[in-house]
Amino acid sequence: MKPTHIEHIGIAVKSLDDAIPYYEKVLGLECYAVEEVKDQKVKTAFFKVGQTKIELLESTDPEGPIGKFLEKKGEGIHHIAFAVPDVDKALKDAEANGVKLIDQQGRKGAEGLNIGFLHPKTTFGVLTELCSE
Repeated sequence: MKPTHIEHIGIAVKSLDDAIPYYEKVLGLECYAVEEVKDQKVKTAFFKVGQTKIELLESTDPEGPIGKFLEKKGEGIHHIAFAVPDVDKALKDAEANGVKLIDQQGRKGAEGLNIGFLHPKTTFGVLTELCSE
């Protein structure tokens, strides 16, 4: 596996309505998309900084992954996502190198990307997402 770039940084927030103005008014970024990913129980908002995106994540269900994260850790950085040519191959490569997988194969994520997560217990505490088109 060789990532091509940082695809995005995921940041958990309690409210997109409260967080978006900070990114727009203070940082001068433009929110170019808001999307709900129902199977992940999350609503997302995207900003671009150069080639890298910032993905704000608002839980739509307190029992969903972001809801549980917010309850346990509060708002803040949730994950870092790397672009890879093929998520399924990258997941297999990571597992072959002793990394615990959250996803055994890629699944549909925001912006139509194919995504898969690596468990933070084997990535030095960083929830890592792999993404491909």
